[in-house]
Amino acid sequence: MQQPFIVGITGGSASGKTTFLRRLLASFPEEEICLISQDNYYHPRETQLVDAQGVTNFDLPTSIDSASYAADVLSISQGKEVRRPEYTFNNPDAPVQELVFRPAPIVVVEGIFVFHFEEVARLLNLKVFIDAQEHVKVLRRIVRDRDERGYDLEDVLYRYINHVAPTYDKFIKPYRNDADIIIPNNSRFDMGLEVLVSFLKSKVQG
Repeated sequence: MQQPFIVGITGGSASGKTTFLRRLLASFPEEEICLISQDNYYHPRETQLVDAQGVTNFDLPTSIDSASYAADVLSISQGKEVRRPEYTFNNPDAPVQELVFRPAPIVVVEGIFVFHFEEVARLLNLKVFIDAQEHVKVLRRIVRDRDERGYDLEDVLYRYINHVAPTYDKFIKPYRNDADIIIPNNSRFDMGLEVLVSFLKSKVQG
């Protein structure tokens, strides 16, 4: 098998990464692309830091088991299959499924800290930053957390102001200029996605 081409994709919370990734994955046959998401590498909920108001803060680099994340990305890059239990911090009562990451010509490494974690960043062949204006991200976060997590508006805004925004300013935004490709996503990302897909297809075809 050819050496995998590893793409790191990051951006602020609610910048639209999930939708972008869904479209990106759908552009390739399953055997040509593998996604490894940071979301499955959180430390156990009971070990996460809480703020002065007693609210758990999942938006810190220390929330993530970065060593395991980097080790799995390295294994995939070496052609090894990786198995990992799915992380279900949003629903602790949900049954835990085993995730299987299989080597592929394209490996997508996704998460808000993939550029910040040096041991992950050094494995990336291409860095992509999904960008969106602040007011757009806030609105998306309100809708997402209401519909998917059952948070009320006050809770969503508290977390955004006290957790999400400071983390973006300190651990995500400073790496924006390190990206090879910046894709604006205030309303649509079609052209940016088309450019990335065309480039990656050229890598697969050799």
